[in-house]
Amino acid sequence: MTTLARFAWKSAVATFFAFLAWTPAVATLAPLATFGCEAEESARAMEPPKREDTLRTATIAAVGDLMCHSGQYNYAQVGPDTFDFAPFYEAVEPYFGQADFVMGNLETTLTGAAAGYSGFPRFNSPDEYATALKWAGFDFVTTSNNHSLDRGEKGVLRTIERLNLEGIGYVGTYADQRDRDSVRIYDINGIEVAFLSYTFSTNGIPIPSGKPHLINMIEPEIIKADIDSARALDPDLVLVYYHFGTEYQQEPNGYQRSIVNQTIEFGADVILGGHPHSLQPMEYYATNGGSLDTGLVAYSLGNFISNQRWRYSDAGVVLYLEFTKDVKNDSIWISDVSFLPTWVFKGRVEGDSRYVPVPAQAGYHEDMYPFLSSGDRSKMRQAFDDTKDILTNYESRFNVRGLAIEEPETPRPEPLRDRRDFTLGAKGAAAR
Repeated sequence: MTTLARFAWKSAVATFFAFLAWTPAVATLAPLATFGCEAEESARAMEPPKREDTLRTATIAAVGDLMCHSGQYNYAQVGPDTFDFAPFYEAVEPYFGQADFVMGNLETTLTGAAAGYSGFPRFNSPDEYATALKWAGFDFVTTSNNHSLDRGEKGVLRTIERLNLEGIGYVGTYADQRDRDSVRIYDINGIEVAFLSYTFSTNGIPIPSGKPHLINMIEPEIIKADIDSARALDPDLVLVYYHFGTEYQQEPNGYQRSIVNQTIEFGADVILGGHPHSLQPMEYYATNGGSLDTGLVAYSLGNFISNQRWRYSDAGVVLYLEFTKDVKNDSIWISDVSFLPTWVFKGRVEGDSRYVPVPAQAGYHEDMYPFLSSGDRSKMRQAFDDTKDILTNYESRFNVRGLAIEEPETPRPEPLRDRRDFTLGAKGAAAR
């Protein structure tokens, strides 16, 4: 290199460093302006890291007895051996859409038309009853109750068959021992819930000899073993349903309290009940070896739909249980408990005869559900007040759910009888 060249090079270097010293900000930003997309990536890299979302939330909506008296299937009949129960649920379908998982107690059998349809005292309902439940949003039903054996072993097996075809999960009655030993665990938005179910009675109908697997009876030793088996699979929660209590009473009896206390000792996180055909109180409890520090018992969720047309039995509820899990520290808790009081209307809607569970607080809104009479609205207001008083009798920390004025989320196809392969997604719930 010549002297002149070396001088020119040194001068250029000196000038460059002098420029850096004089305009540090420009020197720093120059590459961002030059490289475009790489500049944006560099800018994002300079941002503080975002906090990882470690919370998972799941809401279960639970209702009481899903009954089918003869009046109900007579109203639902639209042709020879053809039924459409879906319109019965149009008023409450939007409220089921507010939950991630919907469950109820199926208090009838689906034994088939050949066996003859009937209501009380030996229930057998059309297959379309389950089809409508699926359309309304039900993901799961308990099947152990005092009417499970109304049509014997055949009724149990065919009911399970129909529920499977509709894509509705079940617990409490079983096809065989393997089915009975399979713990129902559902992943609901990343929160795994195990479900168990038992009944105090079969109305004197004997369980077929050698087939105790057909139905779960309330036997504390078996319940403890089942909870232990569920816990061994490491779910986040264990929920137990009981069919027990004294009919038409608004308070739990001594037997209910005894079974609930034992179940708490066995490690249950949530306990739901049914059978009295009336609502009964809810309360929190300190768990014993459960996943939650504080659990919840609802002694009876009453009727959700039936032909029992008297005070307390024509009222029901949609109970919303919200659970939150922090996956970072593996903790879980009940983050909210709320309820929607309901009342069952029976009469004409748009020219059709229907049984319609409607939000009871709509009784205070004259512009809602124009098919309601002033007498209906009066009974709805009474049902609303009764429900609040009963459910909060032991605990006041439960909130009434607000009204949702919207159309059903899922269009109801016509006719329902052609929908044997119809499945409505479980809104994030998958069984294992």
